Amino acid sequence: MKNLDLRPKDRVVLVNVVESFLQEGRPVSSDLITRKRILPDSPATIRNIMVKLEKLGYLFKPHTSAGRVPSDKGLRLYVNSLLDILARSSERAVLLPESALSGPGDLKSLLSRVSLMLADESDNLGFVLSPRISRIHFKHLRFIRIAENKVMVILLATFNLILNEIVSLDQDLGQTELDEAARFVNQNFRGKTLQAVRDYLEKEMPPYRDRREPAAAKLRELLKAYILQEEQSDSIFFQGASKLLDKAREFPIEKLKALVRHFEEKARLARLISDFISLDRVKVLIGSEENLPDIADCALVLSHYGTESQVLGSLGIIGPKRIPYQKIIPLVDSIALRLSQTIRHNP
Repeated sequence: MKNLDLRPKDRVVLVNVVESFLQEGRPVSSDLITRKRILPDSPATIRNIMVKLEKLGYLFKPHTSAGRVPSDKGLRLYVNSLLDILARSSERAVLLPESALSGPGDLKSLLSRVSLMLADESDNLGFVLSPRISRIHFKHLRFIRIAENKVMVILLATFNLILNEIVSLDQDLGQTELDEAARFVNQNFRGKTLQAVRDYLEKEMPPYRDRREPAAAKLRELLKAYILQEEQSDSIFFQGASKLLDKAREFPIEKLKALVRHFEEKARLARLISDFISLDRVKVLIGSEENLPDIADCALVLSHYGTESQVLGSLGIIGPKRIPYQKIIPLVDSIALRLSQTIRHNP
């Protein structure tokens, strides 16, 4: 049966079971729902509705004599109702003051503060997936030789935040060569992305021209090395892994330890989250829906941030399935909006 087979009173009972479970963390009995007087029906009718919801897979009994708890399917129907309300709202609530994200003007510091805010406000693990520098439109670019075969790429984005990364090269480049390469980029490609610069050099600069234009040839190799390195690793900021350790009631202890170890391997966490970047205002992943054993006992609430013309990355929280979705969905939506506004209006 589909969701359409649920009558309005079935949905009312299901929502109340879910909310009672999210608040109390215990199986919910039909007597409790009856005492709430959410429906004028008899206790027997409420009990029959809960039996029906169990048969349809929205609820289940963890123990024979216990009440019922929502399955992932039941949580999904509940969460979708919250997301529908969010989608119908014409204005996005901004729950944070404009000064909430004030601080140093580099993007890494900003994203680190946002991940901490997500963790503190949600009491769960907060994360922000950093954008790939090669995909950001830049206003100015510098290359700094920091060691043999190592160059720092410093980019001033068109939204006036500074980004930097270190790239390892097969050949050593002197600072004079790097300055010449940066000058070539700034004069010819301002407002573009490093990917666009690389693509231009590969298409418009055939190998036979390398001898006549060595700076462009070295720039092409530098960008190829950097973008290859970037594609093999995503940068992620996360805070609050210890908060999951305070939720031992929600996870079997061995699963909890494995979960924290998984999140501390930032590359794995980044790859996992990058698979779910979407243009939805907020996206919620529940438990076993994605067939990912590492997060089968978790819920992820994600959104994206960026400029008016470009999605830069994603952010959100990871916690147990029993999280206060009514609070966290608008929280993640609001922080994503505030981060986007901070990036767009950075002086």
